[in-house]
Amino acid sequence: MHTVAVLVLDGVVPFDLSAPIDAFGWPRLPDGRPAYRVRVCSPSPSGEVSAGAFTVRAPYGLEALAEADTIILPGVANPPDELPIGVAEALRDAAAGGTRIASVCVGAFLFAATGLLDGLRATTHWIAARELAERYPKVTVDPNVLYVDNGQFLTSAGAAAALDMCLHMIRGDYGSAVAAQAARMSVMPLEREGGQAQFIVHDLPPAPAGATLEPVLAWLEDNCGREVTLEQIAGRAGMSTRTLNRRFREQTGTTPLRWLHRARVRRAQYLLESTAYPVERIATQAGFGSPTAFRERFRKVVGTSPQGYRRAFRSGEGPGGHRDRGRQPSPGE
Repeated sequence: MHTVAVLVLDGVVPFDLSAPIDAFGWPRLPDGRPAYRVRVCSPSPSGEVSAGAFTVRAPYGLEALAEADTIILPGVANPPDELPIGVAEALRDAAAGGTRIASVCVGAFLFAATGLLDGLRATTHWIAARELAERYPKVTVDPNVLYVDNGQFLTSAGAAAALDMCLHMIRGDYGSAVAAQAARMSVMPLEREGGQAQFIVHDLPPAPAGATLEPVLAWLEDNCGREVTLEQIAGRAGMSTRTLNRRFREQTGTTPLRWLHRARVRRAQYLLESTAYPVERIATQAGFGSPTAFRERFRKVVGTSPQGYRRAFRSGEGPGGHRDRGRQPSPGE
């Protein structure tokens, strides 16, 4: 039987801990036998670690890692720079023996602290991706995907992405039929459309308070649904296009047209979430030249199609086909 060891450290995130335990506890082989044996391990002598609102007592110690076929690293509330004594060594020894190791959410920080992810691509919760990249520059961090499979080493994004990764591993171990049964038990598809990019909040690059571009940015956001040229933006700002480009880079870190494209994508996201308008109408109202241009830009920024985004984020309508959120449409909507 394939043995999965889930390593819990102090401050473990409860969902990160429970998701793999349940995911690997559900699969059954054709003869009805469990496909996996799950063991919860801790480096604490007492086996007890904090899990926020409660305490977890793990029945196994670090020695169980040497017997595991797969090791799961759940995230912790405040990932430390250095792992508890013995943890990094136990993980590196297990890796040297061919053990598969996977992290859940910010468990990627624990994984990266071992040095095992150096030179590899990895992911984590999108909100922590920049910090992971800064803390471990030898790791190539991709914040747009649900999980990354490097073969022996895997990392997953936040929360529910742990289940996506576990189902992926189950399918690799036992095939699609066993994995599909586990997916039904977790009430989720075996594969989800799109990656983590669709969940990222893409804030518009701000200008410093009092910056000369503040009125222009407000005008652009209000008028992003219509055709706007660089010359028109420069005229609104009262400067040449060359000066406009320079000021935009100085004050927002991007160009006027890139800022405008991002504002249009944000407008489209709101319309997809809150209305039943067809994609063609949304493309027009968000200021894109054609539905094709809209679909291409949207997928490039958000990581999924407009229809895929709508299925994921629109779940009800208020009067007039608008989802009732108590929010008034922006100008031009």
